[in-house]
Amino acid sequence: MLQVTIELIPGGFEPMRRVIGTMHISNMSNLVDLCDYAVSATEGANPAAGIPASITESVVLGHDRRQRVWAVIQRACEEIMKADWVEL
Repeated sequence: MLQVTIELIPGGFEPMRRVIGTMHISNMSNLVDLCDYAVSATEGANPAAGIPASITESVVLGHDRRQRVWAVIQRACEEIMKADWVEL
């Protein structure tokens, strides 16, 4: 499983660091060349954008795992952006 954590560091001031989103990417295909992945993501509330804290799940199908890790993260991001988010 991959875990992606997004942190906000206001003005680069480390003591104010806080997690604003996480994503988990889990292989469902026994490490074959073309893999399917389960993706779950959470996002903290963003009052400036009017977005409540929320969660979603999606899948990445048929991903060629012989690529850089950033390729599966990109695909996972694309899928969660299309998914329905549920307010926490």
